[in-house]
Amino acid sequence: MCLGIPGQITAIVDAANLIATVDVGGVKREVNIACIVDDVHSVEQCVGDWVLVHVGFAMSRLDEEEAARTLALLAELGDMQAELDMMRQMEGQA
Repeated sequence: MCLGIPGQITAIVDAANLIATVDVGGVKREVNIACIVDDVHSVEQCVGDWVLVHVGFAMSRLDEEEAARTLALLAELGDMQAELDMMRQMEGQA
């Protein structure tokens, strides 16, 4: 399964190579923004954008509301996974 995580572009690190810093849940990562730069949306205009990050690439732009909803769902999934893991551990002890 492939998973894209929302993050916000905070800085352009290397405009020539299309590398930006993205804040993903408080963790800053360098990602390639080639997929979201075009004739209408320049490299410099990307700062502040919310993007969907997958394997080191900003795959698409999304609005802040959609990013917040996605982050909330991912948090819920993480909570659910932790609960399922705990149930599996308890099952093995019974």
